[in-house]
Amino acid sequence: MTSDCLNCGESISKNYCPNCGQKTDTRRYSFKHIVEHDFIYGIWNVDKGILYTLKELFTRPGHRVREYIQGKRIGLFNFFTLVVIILAVSLSIEQYSNVKVFDLFPNSAKSTTDVLSEYSKKYPKLFVLINIPFYTFFSFLWFRKAKLNFSEHLVLNAYITVFNAIIGLLFNIISVFYTNLDGLRIIYGLIGFAQLLYAFWMYYQFFSRYNFSKKGLIIRSIGPIFSYMFLSVLIGVVWEILKNVIK
Repeated sequence: MTSDCLNCGESISKNYCPNCGQKTDTRRYSFKHIVEHDFIYGIWNVDKGILYTLKELFTRPGHRVREYIQGKRIGLFNFFTLVVIILAVSLSIEQYSNVKVFDLFPNSAKSTTDVLSEYSKKYPKLFVLINIPFYTFFSFLWFRKAKLNFSEHLVLNAYITVFNAIIGLLFNIISVFYTNLDGLRIIYGLIGFAQLLYAFWMYYQFFSRYNFSKKGLIIRSIGPIFSYMFLSVLIGVVWEILKNVIK
């Protein structure tokens, strides 16, 4: 129980805020909380706030997700539900496209030794979800001084995935009406660059209230992104070595 609502600041003495209706209990995120509330409740109960959530994720993503984790949870749409909805719509639209993401890569790139990149090309929608724990692990390491637990980092990176899913959906819509491979390759490359910039922007905003120096914050915001890239290359190299040893 808290004396003031973390969402609107109203004084409260019962289980729910009399002003905005938020629960008094806004305990820290844990794995159990994510499974029981955000995943199970998020899948079977569609709350209000999709348009508001999208506006916040495109205007002040880091600040709003930090507020969400710290207790201001009214209004922001559940991240599990949002990702599932966007990916479902994206898969439905993809059926009408004559161009697949894998078609955008030259034959030389399709035979890449980078295992993670190979799977991302073949299963882009599934890979959107697989990325979450990897980025979570690295953001947890780079920003460990912020003293957030792993589950709170998971929520942060899940909302980054929401953005990735949204622009992936936009690409699928474009590919239905525009089929020039050279043009789509350029668009796909720009989308990949936008995803990296958004992840940096999210980390920078989110951790801007955790007493990091500006230089340190910039380096740490880049850290999870380049750590993931290094891991993907490392896995590819190890996989190639193992294949040669087996042969």
